[in-house]
Amino acid sequence: MVATIRRQVLGPALACILLLAGCGTLPTFVPDLERRPAGPVRLEGAQGPLSTAQSQAIIARLRSQRGQDTDIFDRHLALEEAIVGSPLTTGNRVRLLQDGPATYEAMFAAIAAARDHINMETYILEDDEVGQRFAQALIARQQQGVQVNLIRDSVGTIATPAAFFQRLTDAGVQVLEFNPVNPLAVRKDWQVNQRDHRKLLIVDGRTAFLGGINISSVYSGGSRRRADTDSALAWRDTHLQLQGPVVAELQQLFLATWGQQKGPPLLPRHYFPPPENVGREVVRAIGSSPEEPYSQIYKTLLSAIASAETSVLLTNAYFVPDPQLLAALEAAAARGVDVKLILPGQTDSWLVFHAGRGYYARLLRAGVRIHERRGAILHAKTGLIDGVWATVGSTNLDWRSFLHNHELNAVVLGAEFGRELRAMFDQDLAASDEVTLEQWERRPLDLRLKEAFARAWEYWL
Repeated sequence: MVATIRRQVLGPALACILLLAGCGTLPTFVPDLERRPAGPVRLEGAQGPLSTAQSQAIIARLRSQRGQDTDIFDRHLALEEAIVGSPLTTGNRVRLLQDGPATYEAMFAAIAAARDHINMETYILEDDEVGQRFAQALIARQQQGVQVNLIRDSVGTIATPAAFFQRLTDAGVQVLEFNPVNPLAVRKDWQVNQRDHRKLLIVDGRTAFLGGINISSVYSGGSRRRADTDSALAWRDTHLQLQGPVVAELQQLFLATWGQQKGPPLLPRHYFPPPENVGREVVRAIGSSPEEPYSQIYKTLLSAIASAETSVLLTNAYFVPDPQLLAALEAAAARGVDVKLILPGQTDSWLVFHAGRGYYARLLRAGVRIHERRGAILHAKTGLIDGVWATVGSTNLDWRSFLHNHELNAVVLGAEFGRELRAMFDQDLAASDEVTLEQWERRPLDLRLKEAFARAWEYWL
């Protein structure tokens, strides 16, 4: 119930207020599928930009992972390089984390090992068992001389008592409220519709976590518990643990947000330790915010779908597509690409759920296959295209993420990580029910009415 209220705080109840601030629009993108960088693609490692020969050697290794004579990987690499401004880094280690228990265990281990600083940015931080464990862990490190800096979204933490954050502040943790709902507490323009939906934890500038998992006890049981063991549904989500040069890019995003929100001066710490090559993964960090001309995550995803040759596999919690995303999915299916969506079968947001379902008939007629996850609240936001372009992050496939939220994703290039994400996708697919066009066209009138009502508010969802 709390999560539903939190989501709907920015829905119809505030529409009139938000309209006063004006409406943003999504720019039109026409991806050039023949576009290539002006010169050879250059990667960055621990010591900075690699030479052309070093970059090409890594690209050749990634290409060989597919075991096929194809230019699919080259096309995605070229598009990725041409669109996004942040560097494509090599020498990273990426760990795929499924559901809350595994993610929290890894986070607590990293926090306990912190020696210099901890930077944390989150949408939801609840005053429950999990939230209290995080608070205690952060306070314990602060008391040992590790500086903890926390950005918490005002709407996401609207139900968390002020005393929870005061306890952290009293211990020395620097807590920054992102775009306060209370207009008397703002440090810049009152921008209640712009939210910080990122989930980011950085420890000592060397280890980072990002994905879809908030700090809440709804994740405690994991998504594999049997439905008959608890009246409340489990939550299914995905996160990443990253080490290597890409962490510096994530650190820059955190510090930029702190500065843009006019937070207090940060105490001097080693926020950018000398980077190290710790693995073989090629990763790009992509942050987006409504202050930018367009969402880089949105444009990158559209271009990746537009260049897909074999498969587009998307798992997403809140699916309210705009016309360009719809057209990209339809076009991919029309040219023979295997397009599969795993979407929620049950949700914590009534409006978003039914607004997204309003597009099922159109997508099914185009040949897109839709599956609804059963037995859990699906909250993951992942994508895998052609088995070589993978993304995990906080971004939903809805107007709110693309226009109004600060979001954060990582793009991992290469077939090795792609196989891991594909295995996770297949697990979710086995736990989902496919929606067929024949079945969907027989849905009752009350569902159609709910869809029509919900779609009237899709811009704000």
